Amino acid sequence: MAPLLTDAQWAQIAPRLPRPRLKPLGGRPRTDDRACLEGILWVLRIGARWRDVPAQYPSGVTCWRRLSEWERAGVWLRLWRGLLQTLTERKQLDWSEAFLDATLAPAKKGAMPSARHARVRGQSLWYWSTATVFLLECTFRPPPRPKSRSRNLPSRRSRPRRGAGVPA
Repeated sequence: MAPLLTDAQWAQIAPRLPRPRLKPLGGRPRTDDRACLEGILWVLRIGARWRDVPAQYPSGVTCWRRLSEWERAGVWLRLWRGLLQTLTERKQLDWSEAFLDATLAPAKKGAMPSARHARVRGQSLWYWSTATVFLLECTFRPPPRPKSRSRNLPSRRSRPRRGAGVPA
């Protein structure tokens, strides 16, 4: 199977990856970053489970751990910004035509009984990457909310209670 990344693409990506820390006690050598990235891309492209990663890539567990490590280090945001910068410099990206779109579809009667409750289940890495990019790159600011008229009224807690030594 041909590599998913060309040498030119890898040359753009490699400098944005964090340098691995050396372990003072030695240990197993770190798996190649390029091989792990190709394993991650294979899973994203095919939509397969991590355990189904072919033998030509590192194990699915190794690829998943590297994905998680890079997410915590902000690698995906740096890669995204680098891609946008490169496309802008080449004049291949027209910002006047950029927009954000979303589709929300409610799941009537919920998920299958075996599915965990939404509060128990954690958000996926893809969700947090997308949310981080949106929040950091977005320049839209909503207009200030009008002040509520009820803020000027005294709250219930500030009023004296009946039977607390105050005549009714």
